[in-house]
Amino acid sequence: MQLSVFPHLLSYQQLSPVLIRLAIGAVFIYWAYKDFRQTRTTGINKALAVLQGIVGILLVIGLWTQVAALVAAVSLVVVLIQKIRTRVFLNNGVNYTLILLVLALSLLVTGPGWWACDYPL
Repeated sequence: MQLSVFPHLLSYQQLSPVLIRLAIGAVFIYWAYKDFRQTRTTGINKALAVLQGIVGILLVIGLWTQVAALVAAVSLVVVLIQKIRTRVFLNNGVNYTLILLVLALSLLVTGPGWWACDYPL
């Protein structure tokens, strides 16, 4: 008796972290681009935008994935704390950030998946 509806798809289980990596990496690269292009951005915000861009690039290429996921998770926790302090918790933007945080923590635990520079052999 098989419990899985599609047991042949389980051979592709390492594809899931790849999709998560690419999605979070793309979001971080977009946020960095958006923050870096703003004219009123201070020096600290530009430095954070550069850090976001580096994290995004590392996630997309799969290099130091767990370190990049940890940095992404910490930055997303900081964003969530700021939103909680301003009492905008559980609106659409916070839900999005919370989902990204869960995905980053998932990458921290599962690793990079296929097609990564730090894929464990």
